[in-house]
Order: sequence, then C-alpha cells, then structure tokens
Amino acid sequence: MKIITVIGARPQFVKAAVVSRAIDKYNQSDKQIEEVIVHTGQHYDANMSDVFFEEMKIPKPHYNLHIGGGQHGAMTGQMLAKIEEVLLQEKPNAVLVYGDTNSTLAGALAAAKLHIPVAHVEAGLRSFNMRMPEEINRILTDRISTWLFCPTNTAIDNLKDEGFLRKTAGNKYLVENVGDVMYDAALFYKKLALPSGEISHILKEANHKFYLATIHRAENTDDKERLMNIISALDKIADNVRVILPLHPRTRNIIKQYNLHFKHIKVIDPVGYFDMVTLLGQCQAVFTDSGGVQKEAYFFHKPCITLRDETEWVELVERGYNFLVGADYDKIIQAQQELVIKEISFSEQLYGDGTAGVNIVQRIIEGLR
Repeated sequence: MKIITVIGARPQFVKAAVVSRAIDKYNQSDKQIEEVIVHTGQHYDANMSDVFFEEMKIPKPHYNLHIGGGQHGAMTGQMLAKIEEVLLQEKPNAVLVYGDTNSTLAGALAAAKLHIPVAHVEAGLRSFNMRMPEEINRILTDRISTWLFCPTNTAIDNLKDEGFLRKTAGNKYLVENVGDVMYDAALFYKKLALPSGEISHILKEANHKFYLATIHRAENTDDKERLMNIISALDKIADNVRVILPLHPRTRNIIKQYNLHFKHIKVIDPVGYFDMVTLLGQCQAVFTDSGGVQKEAYFFHKPCITLRDETEWVELVERGYNFLVGADYDKIIQAQQELVIKEISFSEQLYGDGTAGVNIVQRIIEGLR
C-alpha cells in the first residue's frame, strides 16, 4: 500500500510528521505502508536544513519540486503538472494533503484527475472570507476529497452546511472528527524542545514575564493603517509588559517602508519551531494573526488576542480563550486589560486526545481495503 504526501511549507512538515510516525507505528506490526513525501517547494525556509529534519524527527522528502514564488495561478499550475508526473510514476493508492496552501489544492487536483483517492487533513475549516486564497483552497480541496479529516465538530458542521453528509468509508467519502494533528505535535515536541542560547538570554532578560506576538498576514502587513494600529497598540502594551515579536524580514521591510517605529517592543529574528514552543510555553498571552499560533496558544494554555477580523477557530472565541480584535487599536488595548483580571480555565479538550495521526492512518487503511 503506497501513500503520497504532498506538502509545501514548514508547518505542513510538522503536521505530516505526526501521520508519518503513526505509519511507522502501524508498520511495526508487519503491515507495510510505503509513504512517499513530495515537497513542492512553495515556501523557502532557511530553517529547514538537515538539522531541522533530524531534531524534529521528520522524514526528509523523496521529491523536491522547487516551485516557489510567483502568482497564485502560475504557482498552482506548475505544481499540478509536476505532481501529476510524480503520481503517474509512483502509482499510489492514495494522496494525503494538509491544510490550505496552493500545494494542498494542487496535490488534491492532480490526484482527483487521475482518480486517486484524496485524504484532506484539517478539512472543514472556514473563515468565510473569500478574499483569502486559503479559503478558496480549503473549499475546493474538500469538494474533491474522499476522506475529510476534521479537527473539530465546528468543521464537521461547516461541511454539513455545505451539503456533505456523514458517510462510512465504504461510500463515496468519509467526514469525521479525528482530532487535530497539531495537538499531537504539541504534545510530542514540548518534551523535546530546548531553547537556543539566544532565546534563553531573551527570557532571562524579560524575567520570564512577557507577551508573545506574531504578525505576517498580508491583510495586516500590506495595509499601512492596520499595521500602524497593531504596532502602536503592542508598543503601548510593551510599555508595561515586555512584548517579544519574532519578525519575518518581509514584514520588517514593510514596516521600514511605512516609516513605522518600535519604542518598547522587543523585535527578534524569526525563530525555529523549538524556540517557538519555548516562547509559547513561557509567555503570559499571545497576540497573533496566524491561524496555527492561535491553536498552539490554546494547546499551551495561553489566552490569545487575534489580530484578524475573523478566525477559523471559532470555538476558541465562543468559549473565551480567544479574543477577536482585528486591527483596532482600542480593542487590542481593551482585550489586554481584560486578560489581566480574567481567570481562564483550559480544562476542555477541543481538539481531540492526541491520537489524530493514528486515527487518520486507520481510516485510510480501512477505506483502501
């Protein structure tokens, strides 16, 4: 039995590693599954060196298509053609895709056109903002998938609203809440994570009392007023509590172009996954426009102030773990002030019990028999 995994960005490698470990566990009982990993090259990441794969215990890709940059249509089209070549050569029984990138959609389309079953991990997520390329990728990938592996009951409900029905694997498709692979990853990696010397120094300097912030989405970085509001609010907050902001060079350059300045925020270079896990584990709260970091904040029992107008993780907002504030200066300040006096219990298990990877492998095997 052969499965091809298509991924294109560092977070997808972390997610896919969860399922790869579950496949290895399954193979220990003499039932062989061959996994072939295809990296489209969508996101170049200097942190993805040989050390990255070794420390993270992530299998290296068998194929690297080196497709990155350019417009969405051109990028997706190139990926579609190259992935199709791999599928025709490898002849897999199923194709596994993750999340909502162009790599996700290209992998699903290539497989569907060759009548190869598609498994979509993180199916059913919706921001209901069709201006986001990710939203289009999610919807189209779900529509052509055989297995729709949802991380939450909210995702199940989204698919039902769109006309999907819960069926068994023997029928056309399977929609199931298997849990969240990122929760599996958080449980696994927090046991391994040791901070770098630089992060240890920063934590000591902050006396381990700080907020963690990340800003990278185009809706914030490419809009001067939104970015100015966010930075001004974080700078105001940092006047009293240290705010640590790992900043991508692209965002740093945009801030420079806009002639915006930091007064109190501690800006650092982008960090590796283990350093990020350390920062999440030790911070007091998180400010972010990242979908993944919102969830990871919850995994590490940290309240999150989300710098977006909508979120896919609505259950976190509904239950008071996540404050949705957009790029509104006053709302950001107010949310931080509420956090100071609010006690939040993280007793619920909203994203499964840490067995999502095992559940996914079992369902695919059952469906292919």
